[in-house]
Amino acid sequence: MARPAIKLAAILATWLIVGGLATAPSAGAAPDLCAPPGEQAAVTLPVKLATAKRPREDKYTTAGVDPLNSIDVTKLGLVTPGVLTVGTLTESPPTNCINAAGRYTGFDNELLRAIAKKLGLRIQFVGTDFFGLLAQVESGRFDVGSASINATDERRRTVGFTNGYDFGYMALVVPAGSEITGFDNLTDGRRIGVVQGTVEDAYVVDTLEVEPVRFPDSITLYASLKSRQVDAWVAPSLTALNLLRPGDPAQIAGYTFSPAGFEAYAVAKENRALISALNSGLDAVIADGTWPQLYTDWVPRPLPPDWQPGSKSAATPHLPDFAAIAARNHKADPEPYEPKSTLAQLRDSFFDWQLYREALPDLLKTGLPNTLLLTVSGGVIGLVAGLGLAVAGISRTRWLRWPARVYTDIFRGLPEVLIILLIGLGVGPLVGGLTNNNPYPLGIAALGLTAAAYIGEILRSGIQSVESGQLEASRALGFGYPASMRLVVIPQGIRRVLPALVNQFIALLKASALLYFLGLVAGQRELFQVGRDFNAQTGSLSPLVAAGVLYLALTIPLTHLVNVVDHRLRRGRPADDDDPVELNPAISSQEMT
Repeated sequence: MARPAIKLAAILATWLIVGGLATAPSAGAAPDLCAPPGEQAAVTLPVKLATAKRPREDKYTTAGVDPLNSIDVTKLGLVTPGVLTVGTLTESPPTNCINAAGRYTGFDNELLRAIAKKLGLRIQFVGTDFFGLLAQVESGRFDVGSASINATDERRRTVGFTNGYDFGYMALVVPAGSEITGFDNLTDGRRIGVVQGTVEDAYVVDTLEVEPVRFPDSITLYASLKSRQVDAWVAPSLTALNLLRPGDPAQIAGYTFSPAGFEAYAVAKENRALISALNSGLDAVIADGTWPQLYTDWVPRPLPPDWQPGSKSAATPHLPDFAAIAARNHKADPEPYEPKSTLAQLRDSFFDWQLYREALPDLLKTGLPNTLLLTVSGGVIGLVAGLGLAVAGISRTRWLRWPARVYTDIFRGLPEVLIILLIGLGVGPLVGGLTNNNPYPLGIAALGLTAAAYIGEILRSGIQSVESGQLEASRALGFGYPASMRLVVIPQGIRRVLPALVNQFIALLKASALLYFLGLVAGQRELFQVGRDFNAQTGSLSPLVAAGVLYLALTIPLTHLVNVVDHRLRRGRPADDDDPVELNPAISSQEMT
């Protein structure tokens, strides 16, 4: 019974590997969205924004900065002395992304690298999700949040901000041929997509007074827009311009300034020393030409007439004439959009063999080992703790029974991602000295403790299904209660619930993807996150399908193997020809007489 399942897993893996390696690349290789487009990709500032009244930031932008030589880096309150620990995103090119080499890059991150170098600090980037980023900065998990964060008044209640390094404006993206022509058309009844927790989310709710459809990232949202699952997308302008490709069934219908007026790095409110140091570094990279060069490479478009980065005394950056470059590269007669067939869309989105080939090395080298490590470690913790919960749950002592039930109710009732965040962000600062501020061990503990609640109930039901006569018989043979449970009852109970235990182990394997919410360095990413990062680099869902195939290659053999083991335990080993024949004692005695 196990052989067909193992064959199926082998076929899936071979399909992924051989298909990815042997099939010819698709006609047009997917562009690397996590690469600097250069000044040839320059765009003009929309006319309405060039003349519109922009939100002012004068009350927050500092008049000047401290000299770099006056900054004492030992007094910046860093998580790790001498190292700037930065929480960032992987799926928001061209400002924040991770490239195929596993390097966190994009305009925001490359600029922060240059600032850290000016301050004499090393830098470590950690990937996380936007909705938890500000809380992680405030709690001390990260020194800095780098994610094109609009420095709104609401967010300043939670964290502090540096001076602005870029101005923010939003784009309205709609499907091709949509009747929506501007922000005024966004009314109730429209499905308006936003990324959860962003300034665009707040804009749709507070300014447009419409309840949006929230997504975890821009790549997934854009895929939904192209398939017309949403009517419009209020997007960061740079992200929208970077994702839209010729031939896509989408277009930009309008622009508007972001409420804050500028984007800045987030820092804990109380850490004024670090904010001041970063402001000094920002002015320094503007003065030496680093900011203009990075801006030209990554986000080439004109600045608003009344805004420039850094403090009020910062040097004026010298930038190319982006409007003239954009005019030279402008195509007067763009090719008309020709809708693709449904099959062609599915092929391009899910079955790009070239992308399978590109994603496979990282999936096998980084994603697979981490997924197995998280699953096995969490499974061992869950099994040991679950067995203790099961025994305590059937105990006649209420001081054991009731705590076990309360634990089970809490850990089964809370969403798993919330438990991971509570343990990672709540317990993390308390044990930072033991874990070296690495969330990986805490994530494993969170997975294991959550699994223990489910495994404990599975084992309890298995133990209680064993007939009471088994315990009584073992006691009659002279075994004590602990020995009877350990040698007779518990082994039978585990055997009876073995399929359910494997199902829980499979669920744990898939839940390992949630660990990313705590923030992981590139080498700690599991299968799903590696696929998600390649998805962000290319805009295609094919790398996620590749990750899914590897999940299937792990789970299908495991599922069927446990069925074989369970069948063998219930039926026993089949008799062989070499086995001695045992005669009935009664028949043997009659023959002898």
